Amino acid sequence: MAAQAVTGEFDHAAASYDRMVGANPGYHRHLRMSARRLGLAGGGAGLRVLDLGCGTGASTAALLRALPRAEIIGVDASAGMLAEARSKRWPPAARFVHARVQDLTPELLGGPADALLAAYLLRNCPDLDAALAAMRSLLRPGGRLALHEYSVADSAAAGVVWSLVSWGVIIPLGRVRTGRADLYRYLWRSVLDFDGAAALRRRMRAAGLENVRTVPLPGWQRGITHTFLGRVPERAADGEGAR
Repeated sequence: MAAQAVTGEFDHAAASYDRMVGANPGYHRHLRMSARRLGLAGGGAGLRVLDLGCGTGASTAALLRALPRAEIIGVDASAGMLAEARSKRWPPAARFVHARVQDLTPELLGGPADALLAAYLLRNCPDLDAALAAMRSLLRPGGRLALHEYSVADSAAAGVVWSLVSWGVIIPLGRVRTGRADLYRYLWRSVLDFDGAAALRRRMRAAGLENVRTVPLPGWQRGITHTFLGRVPERAADGEGAR
């Protein structure tokens, strides 16, 4: 499915999206775990943290729970998903931007970020390497990155479980809730086609990130959904400015 079509499907599903993810055991708890795994101290006081692919705001809420004193900027390419996010009550430190990750610059966000969380985003980007490079460019030297993402290619068992859950629960429920199942069939196929964990870690290192590692998530999603962590080196490369 082309990127523009994927965005359109997210627009269509926006009104029912919170109910869909709410039916997934552990969904919100896992997002909070990935937010905490950024390892930021002091409740995020004085820090700017990006929530890339924020959708209807579930990952934004997770970041605010972990980092109540940080400035949180939610970004999404889907106007429909952002409208749902903006309709909720947020503290003054949270705001939202309608943009694709590859179109963002530190200047548009008020400066480089100290950390970012990208939940279920990278897999939907047409060029994974360009998206990772764009994410890295938004972070200051020493900035931290967490990808909260599906990855089953390294485990045949995980792929089987994912297909069973997709066709037994997610796709039928998506059809009932939205009137069509295109987005959820795409979700199933895109996860099967996505990088394995080892391949994704190699991409992250190639994008210039260090301390790259994978941390599992518990429950039925163990081996299916993971937190991928990395950081920008403290010393900026030639041509990059520090904050």
